[in-house]
Amino acid sequence: MQNCHLFLTFAPSNEIKRTMKATDQTLQQLERALRKVTEKFPLTEEASLLTDIHIRVTQESGEVMVFDDDEQELTRCVVEQWIDNKDDNFYNDVASALRAVINKHKDSVDNMSILKPFSLVLEDDDKETIAELYVVDDDTVIIDDELMAGLDKDLDDFFAQLIKD
Repeated sequence: MQNCHLFLTFAPSNEIKRTMKATDQTLQQLERALRKVTEKFPLTEEASLLTDIHIRVTQESGEVMVFDDDEQELTRCVVEQWIDNKDDNFYNDVASALRAVINKHKDSVDNMSILKPFSLVLEDDDKETIAELYVVDDDTVIIDDELMAGLDKDLDDFFAQLIKD
């Protein structure tokens, strides 16, 4: 049994961002790559023990490679739109495109034969985690950092109120 995780990293949300809109061709390439990964973990087989699925994107070449925890390549493709992209927000834009594709095909991702919880993670070409894209747990699915925004403050306020009472 293996768990899968895919992690992506984003720039702080308070920065002004100029976004690169993913083209239809880019989204189709990412969908095809995601489909290849989900096909490697069909629901009918025994659940794999992975903790992460690593999506590694190289800014210079536009290459997208997907690996399991053991560095076994699951699939790869080249996204022409991303070749030699020097945009400072490159990985934010990549993460947004990947999240959109994952969300569109979340039923397939949720039903991969991987022991839960597992995650999809975005990495740069130096294998540094950029962002956590998607987490699947039996009862919890986290698809966006913004869902957790302000949670620390809410918990602090809650505990402060408990202490008062």
